[in-house]
Amino acid sequence: MRILDMHSHWGTEDTHPAQSAEARARQTNFWKTKPSYHTEDEMADYFRKNEVRAILDFGFTKHMSLDEAKRFHDYAIAAQARHPDAIHGFWVQLDPRLGEEGARELQRCISESAGFVSFCVSSAGTGYTGSDPIYNPYYDVLEAAGRPVLVLVGYTAGGGGGPGGGGYELELCHPRYIDRLAIQRPKMQIISGRPAWPWQEEMIAVMLHKSNVWAELHGWAPKYYTDSLKREIRGRLKSRIMFGADYPMLRYERLVDEWRALGYTDEVLDGVFHGNAERLLGLTPAA
Repeated sequence: MRILDMHSHWGTEDTHPAQSAEARARQTNFWKTKPSYHTEDEMADYFRKNEVRAILDFGFTKHMSLDEAKRFHDYAIAAQARHPDAIHGFWVQLDPRLGEEGARELQRCISESAGFVSFCVSSAGTGYTGSDPIYNPYYDVLEAAGRPVLVLVGYTAGGGGGPGGGGYELELCHPRYIDRLAIQRPKMQIISGRPAWPWQEEMIAVMLHKSNVWAELHGWAPKYYTDSLKREIRGRLKSRIMFGADYPMLRYERLVDEWRALGYTDEVLDGVFHGNAERLLGLTPAA
């Protein structure tokens, strides 16, 4: 079954999300997988082997200067052009305090890339909730371009298990801020990133109430989803739930097997694995 992966990371040594010894240790402790690296070609071939088109994220660029982040953006634009069948695009993460300057960089990435480019909000990492007006310059760009925003919710591995959680404040990723954002920006499509535990019930309520809110489920093995989420995947929200992996921390072979083990029909799995995302992004099934 083909997959449109709405959120994973780059897997080369230079672009890997585990940029430090501490981050590599966290991958081992949190995901129970060991850091390993692919060349760009190996990464693209791995996606092809698993019939995946991936939208990839540089989570660490939100802590960089604009000039530092541009280097990674330029790499992403070029890599997507080299592997358009495997790399569908990338999420931009920038320090929201860059304001209009950061928004211009987001617009540049959208304009210069032949693939999908949009913006990811990591509130626990930046200190600003998704509904904070500080993001308005970025959201204005997205609305003009007709692009959805990805807002991370729930528990984050960032800083997890360390004293003070590395300064990451979990409450900033509460679904209430997506609820507020959906009211502020009713014309913008909003994707909640990750399962929203420990606030999964609240996230379900927001999605039921706000039709411009979607969800992708990266970072968790499906067997650990809450029972209420498992019900909604085949029930009231089956048309707005999408696949996310979190490669290279989690691998597609395991995730696909665990999704199938949940006992969903092929119709539900088709929607989760690619159909819902294709509809959101305006793609034809053959794209």
